[in-house]
Amino acid sequence: MTRREFMALLGGAAAAWPVVARAQQPAMPVIGFLNGGSPEPFADYVAAFRQGLGETGFAEGRNVAIEYRWAEGQTDRLPALAADLVRRQVGVIAAAGSAPALAAKTATATIPIVFSGGGDPVRLGLADSLSRPGGNATGVNMFSTSLEPKRLGLLREIVPNAALIAVLVNPTGPNSEAQSRDIQEAARAVGQKIHILHASSEGELDTSFATVTQLRAAALLTGSDFFFNSRRDHIVALAARHAIPAIYEWREFAAAGGLMSYGTNLAETYRQVGIYTGRILKGDKPADLPVVQPTKFEFVINLKTAKVLGLAIPNSMQLLADEVIE
Repeated sequence: MTRREFMALLGGAAAAWPVVARAQQPAMPVIGFLNGGSPEPFADYVAAFRQGLGETGFAEGRNVAIEYRWAEGQTDRLPALAADLVRRQVGVIAAAGSAPALAAKTATATIPIVFSGGGDPVRLGLADSLSRPGGNATGVNMFSTSLEPKRLGLLREIVPNAALIAVLVNPTGPNSEAQSRDIQEAARAVGQKIHILHASSEGELDTSFATVTQLRAAALLTGSDFFFNSRRDHIVALAARHAIPAIYEWREFAAAGGLMSYGTNLAETYRQVGIYTGRILKGDKPADLPVVQPTKFEFVINLKTAKVLGLAIPNSMQLLADEVIE
């Protein structure tokens, strides 16, 4: 081999080294994001999820990719969406809500799942225990459905002489039976008459509010559910149209014009899901990560809406509120 041929061979090999190095770099991890709602109403929550990822060193598009799957409020789409993420072989599934979490859990027993949900994850079969989940799923328990009796009590303080309070529940939600049972028990304990209405579509929402008016219910408790949250502007508008004092689960309802809300901070929940997702991508096992339990609940009052409804909010309640919208 001549010196010229040797140098040409060496130069060709050197030019190939970067290509080989790039080929040997590990593939970017992929997160499956499964949500029962629609992208637009959940934009702020997705931003909070990305913030949590960022706190563990991950940034979408830089060192992690996210595959989004939205059920658009149609629970029956969740199993197929979860199965699609499993076929995609994502590294982690972030499932926002009890129904998406159950769909993911049914679809895979091996891919790690980080959930957020309002129902008891042990009762739902998502975890063996809160301290040691034991399987492939962990996450955040928001206690949303457990707070329905508290919401009923707050509503009764606004309308203390209510002969009837209506309750709106999504019958297709995984927590609907426990939710209805808890509300009925709480109502019986204080001698409050209630009427439970079911809605799982926009048409049924319209019908339910018309029924609230026909029943002459004094107030409405909107149950904790991802479908209701994905339709919060529509629900708040219906409450305003029918002049019904109502209490909701999330601050976002009150910010949109609802009378009151009481529940956990949803953005913080999504941030925690992002943190756990990042930790699992770094090697932590969901079986060893305890289910996060919130320690603070937000009570928000919209005084502008109260004024429109002709309601006087007691000063004692205003002092208890974490936020008063004026």
